Order: sequence, then C-alpha cells, then structure tokens
Amino acid sequence: MPSHHLPLLLVAYQYRFGRDVEAMAQHLIDDIAVGWDELGTDLLDGAPPTLVAALTGGEHWPSRTLDHLITPDGSPPVRMTVTATTAGELGMPWGYILHPQGIEVISMAHTGAGPLVAWDTDPSTPFSDHPAHWPAITTRRTPNTSRTARPPRPAAGAAPTGPRTAARR
Repeated sequence: MPSHHLPLLLVAYQYRFGRDVEAMAQHLIDDIAVGWDELGTDLLDGAPPTLVAALTGGEHWPSRTLDHLITPDGSPPVRMTVTATTAGELGMPWGYILHPQGIEVISMAHTGAGPLVAWDTDPSTPFSDHPAHWPAITTRRTPNTSRTARPPRPAAGAAPTGPRTAARR
C-alpha cells in the first residue's frame, strides 16, 4: 500500500542509502534470494528520530525476506518475478519501480505506467491507498538516464502480512 511503502522507500533513499538509487536497488532487489515478506523500520536507519516516530508511531519491526519458504516438491524456492500477468495471482495490488528521478507507483487496478513520486518528496506526505488516486498514465514517459545507467527495476513491495496501524496513516 502506498501509505505504508512510499514513506519507507523515500526515507530509505534519502537517509539510509544516501540518495544513491543504485545502492538502494542493490539492497532491495539484487541482494535477496526470493522476495520480501515485509519491509521494516530498518529501512529508516539514519533518519531523524522525529521523522521515524512520526512515520511509525514509535513502533519498530525488521524487514523480512521470503527465504523461509518450502516448496511442495522440496526444491529450493526461486526468485519472485512480478509482472502485470502474475501480480494478481501473487496478491500484489501495487507495484513500485525505482527510477533515477523517483518511484513510479502503479495500481494493478490500472496496469501500465503510473505517476512518478520524486525522490525529494516529503515522506510524511499522506499517500492514498485508493487505486483511483494513482491512475495509469496513458503516454509512456522516457526516464532521463545516462548510457551507463541500468534500466528501471521494480522495487520491493510485497504486501505486509498484517496491518501495522501505527505505521500507516
């Protein structure tokens, strides 16, 4: 949900990863084996305590990966690949793509491209969880990237396993 994930991702970019989208992508995407079960307050490391308290209500919980999965046939679990086709069956109503300029927010109710939230957006902004507030963009935007930059990659954003009312607005 944007009200939960966007503040965590914005603060992580601004503080924990020192405004380095590549370092953030490495941690959230490349360094995990399967996927995320939940994004936690460890992403807020380095942020001012008042901002952390405002976003979490003073609650703290760790990020958890899906590395404890057991497959029906006993084989090792494989990395989750979320696409417009698989998002529904995986129960993922929202998608987030990391771009050099910000995070693209895609409601699976409006598949396609979504609006871009700039990296310098105030993380305490009240973000809506209603899909109609995050409509698809009908024209495809071309991000400004250098020739050496990697293409945009989906951000982590597995739905949390239970409500964290203190962390949500």
